Amino acid sequence: MSLALNLGGISLLDVKQMYQADRLAVNAGIPSIKLMENACAAVAAEIRTRWSPRRTLVLCGPGNNGGDGLGVATLLREARWPVEVALFGSSDAFKADAAIMAQRWIGPFVDFDATQLDDVVLVVDALFGAGLQRPIEGRARAMLEGAVERELEIVAVDMPSGVHGDTGKILGFAATSSVTVTFFRPKPGHMLLPGRDFRGQLIVSDIGIPVAVLDEIDPKQWLNGPNLWSAFWPWPGSHTHKYHRGHALVQGGGMDSTGAARLAAESALKIGAGLVTIAAPTEALGIYGAQLTSVMLRAVDDAVGYKALLDDDRKNAVLIGPGCGVNAVTESRVLETLATGKACVLDADALTVFVKNPNRLFQGIKGACVLTPHDGEYRRLFDTKGDRLSRARAAAEVSGSVVLLKGADSVIAAPDGRAAIVVNAPPHLATAGSGDVLAGLVLGLLAQGCDPYYAACMAGWVHGEAGRRFGVGVVSEDLVLVLPEILEEMLTTHYLVSD
Repeated sequence: MSLALNLGGISLLDVKQMYQADRLAVNAGIPSIKLMENACAAVAAEIRTRWSPRRTLVLCGPGNNGGDGLGVATLLREARWPVEVALFGSSDAFKADAAIMAQRWIGPFVDFDATQLDDVVLVVDALFGAGLQRPIEGRARAMLEGAVERELEIVAVDMPSGVHGDTGKILGFAATSSVTVTFFRPKPGHMLLPGRDFRGQLIVSDIGIPVAVLDEIDPKQWLNGPNLWSAFWPWPGSHTHKYHRGHALVQGGGMDSTGAARLAAESALKIGAGLVTIAAPTEALGIYGAQLTSVMLRAVDDAVGYKALLDDDRKNAVLIGPGCGVNAVTESRVLETLATGKACVLDADALTVFVKNPNRLFQGIKGACVLTPHDGEYRRLFDTKGDRLSRARAAAEVSGSVVLLKGADSVIAAPDGRAAIVVNAPPHLATAGSGDVLAGLVLGLLAQGCDPYYAACMAGWVHGEAGRRFGVGVVSEDLVLVLPEILEEMLTTHYLVSD
């Protein structure tokens, strides 16, 4: 079995949770050696599917990952592949199931030296698994560097050696694999950068661990995608009218910064909000009006005018930040909006304006709220260091809001610890206004009554999918053009929840 990673909804197990899954499977009556045999068979089958027999060197470490490597080598040898094993350490160091695999290997051991790679075509990396905690150095690093220098194809068992299973951090050195075969469920390190760039194609194989173990493990992180949230998408019914679909309000900037609000407003409307209004200074309305048709405009020049908008209960979701400016007006409007309890998206300037007193912002959050910082904005508000998953979770807990930490590996986190990693966003989404479109998508979904965590997850995936489908050369205005195609496909495709 290979899970449909592109549709998301798949639990991501950290290293500790994966060890727990193994234990629970054994407690359920599945012999641990059977799990290892199944893992070895999955890797060997993937190799034989992709390549014809060729000179192969299996690099085996001293733990269970090395035991997997020995099992793979045995199966390839039985299939008449020319295969050798380079053992990092002594075979006497193997314990339990790995020791059984060492006894079954009857082929040659070669010196653990990079010169052994000279006549090799394929390398199986079974040195260190996802639980590695120390930087790779010495002979192990030299061997991996040798494989890279020779441009050899590499198959990684579980995780490319040197990639931290929980964070995706590179510990000293890692070699990029052609394919990584992991087991039961992926790990965060497979999805977070930079580790994601080193794994090649990821294959998730069923090795016999019962899916029911997830009930006890209770994982809190998932791969983002339709299988995670399609059941909650706010599709209109036969009796739905525009007021049922919400009225989104976008705080627009002045004459020199109208583009951000326009992108956000059009995105909110296209994703399904029934009505969208931009509130902007009178002097800028002509610019907005020349570019917009379906989006309504409202002149707001002072606090009185803004309060009148907020007092309209039909306007149920608000976006503040894009193009608003880092000033006292933006700060006061953020706090005034939060005080109403309306669903709110805070982006860009609405975050930066609180750099001197982040707690003032956090204390003001009362209702459904989504913060959408990029890394720079994150650092201005939060002092948490570490990997993106940990940082997003910490920010959500401190702020009491859903946090969409934007980047090449965006992470959505809720205050209760739930988190989802976005992996479908292509690099060419790094273009001006892309974040404004994303904020508008979140806004439009909140206006339709979506839970803020799922709204952020939905928007993150749709945003990435729009960039992927439009392709290289995409600019922010293009993203809105492909939304109907994506929504139509979602509406007519039956997605199944994975876990």
